Amino acid sequence: MSESKKRIIGIGEYIVDKNPAILVTLGLGSCVAVCLRDKNNLIGGLVHIMLPESRSNKNDQKIGKYADTGIKAIIDGIVDLGGNVKYLEAKIAGGAAMFKNSNNSLNVGSKNVEAVKKILKENNIKIIAEDTGGNRARSVEFNIANGELKVKKVGGGEKVEITVI
Repeated sequence: MSESKKRIIGIGEYIVDKNPAILVTLGLGSCVAVCLRDKNNLIGGLVHIMLPESRSNKNDQKIGKYADTGIKAIIDGIVDLGGNVKYLEAKIAGGAAMFKNSNNSLNVGSKNVEAVKKILKENNIKIIAEDTGGNRARSVEFNIANGELKVKKVGGGEKVEITVI
């Protein structure tokens, strides 16, 4: 069995790859990691979303930055590598409220999570695991081989590792 390669995804970026690969993104505050996987063909993708939609930023070339364009990009990428949309499943993490503020309209994290869920539903992609909200930053590792999503939460000097399967 070949060893999995770790692929690092930066803020506002995305990647699609075939098994064996572990997709990693760090520093999810209000951002959301969307992990999609074709469980039959073992092709997956991860996007590190910063904002819910791109409508006011049509000239922005960083399509992974937005939920609407980023999720579409990884769906298209999985299909381009031989994946099938009907076998896609999703796992999501992030969307924390990083700043204490009485004005809930500034909670970008919850808006990101809401946008991600809406777009996945529109594409008939079921969310099978999520770790969203709260007020702590996260980092994730998504294993395309078995679909395992490791979520590491950091905050207040404590570190918790959660494996969502």
